[in-house]
Amino acid sequence: MTPLSILDLSPVVEGETPRDALRNTIDLAQHAERWGYQRLWLAEHHSLPGVASAATAVVLCAVASATSTIRVGAGGIMLPNHAPLVIAEQFGTLESLFPGRIDLGLGRAPGSDQITQRALRRDPQNSDRFPEDVMELQAWFRTPEPGQTVRAVPGAGLNVPLWILGSSLFGAQLAAALGLPFAFASHFAPAQLARAVQIYRTQFQPSPQLDKPYLMLGVNVFAAETDAEARYLYSSLQQAFVNLRSGRPGQLPRPREDFEAQLSPSERQMLDGALVCSVVGSPDTVRDGLKSFVERTGADELMVTAQIYDHGARLRSFELTSGAASS
Repeated sequence: MTPLSILDLSPVVEGETPRDALRNTIDLAQHAERWGYQRLWLAEHHSLPGVASAATAVVLCAVASATSTIRVGAGGIMLPNHAPLVIAEQFGTLESLFPGRIDLGLGRAPGSDQITQRALRRDPQNSDRFPEDVMELQAWFRTPEPGQTVRAVPGAGLNVPLWILGSSLFGAQLAAALGLPFAFASHFAPAQLARAVQIYRTQFQPSPQLDKPYLMLGVNVFAAETDAEARYLYSSLQQAFVNLRSGRPGQLPRPREDFEAQLSPSERQMLDGALVCSVVGSPDTVRDGLKSFVERTGADELMVTAQIYDHGARLRSFELTSGAASS
């Protein structure tokens, strides 16, 4: 069985608040632990009305406190927004509080638009230094050298697994060169998936952290009792994606009947391309879809995500997905 993990964007749905979203994230993590999911990750996004996990390390601390065995981590921290030392301290603190349960996925994108990036006081050129920043972060986690003046406390000498996240060939090349596990964002940016997988596997160089490639792929999974009900739930993500790509990001919309029939040709083409790595349907449909996806890609692990408006339906979707994948 291919391990399953969850990417939770801590969605703020229409009519609710970030407080509700964060409570739902903790509740999902507790259920996911019981259902056998390997890890739950949260992502750093800024100034998005529908995402409550901007202070990612803070939310991870709450999630880890409410659970006991599931791994929790960032999927990811957008490293250009931060000094590597600060991230080493934050995740060193998490590892000290919850030893053996913390993951640190690193992304090169800012996780925001250019105006928000300026509000974060970050230089747009920081992304160009991403490889150097990753290596600096690795150095902060090593045992300090004699006489070393600056060190990460907590952080130095701790084993916090690093992952490279990406939606392009750049991330695949960097993960391979550094010998790190690679998580590809195929759930929203699948265009270069096949080529990125090939590059990562063929160019991989063993490292102290990892002796062979380890590939995790993102996939949207919407499971319900019937295919029709799952398609209905899926319409929330479709609406949110159209709004985002149209420059109108907002809270996660309520699902709508026959939403696809109301799409323009350009909107349909955009959704078909961006969300092609989606499995939507009954447990049988989900089982077959996930099996086919793994056979096609060779994924070592799947990171499933589900932007579902109703929290109860979202829990049920993840429960059905877990059962379908193990059947």
